[in-house]
Amino acid sequence: MRAVAEQIENCCVRLLSYREHSQQELLQKLALKGFSAELIQPVLDALALKDWQSDQRYAECYARQRLQKGYGALRVAYELRQRGIVGLDLDAIVLEVAYDWQTLLEQTYLKKYVHEPFMSRSEWAKRSRFLLQRGFSADKINALFKHLQIKFK
Repeated sequence: MRAVAEQIENCCVRLLSYREHSQQELLQKLALKGFSAELIQPVLDALALKDWQSDQRYAECYARQRLQKGYGALRVAYELRQRGIVGLDLDAIVLEVAYDWQTLLEQTYLKKYVHEPFMSRSEWAKRSRFLLQRGFSADKINALFKHLQIKFK
């Protein structure tokens, strides 16, 4: 039994040496290797107590990477929930990455599109859909278009 726990811990340490992992990710990866959840969970708890594994640290790293790639709060929060993380303060992370949501949204928009003060409704809808798929709210998108003074032809 102790040998199995050591194998699990060695696998976890090896995985964590590459990058941060959530407990859920480690559980899934170790289950694929044939270990049972009943044996994995105590090892994960011990690693968390030693601060070798931290869901908070993982969530901050993951959110920072996704925000830097131009994804919005809705998408990042959804992806984190899929990875077993809840209750993260994304606003604090955005302050580190891009000062505020409006700046992040504007950076994402201007990276993809050239600023045009006049556009057709279909082009406006296309650009809005892109930003919605990236995880920005409709209110923030409308505020961006108002800030950039975009008008319809």
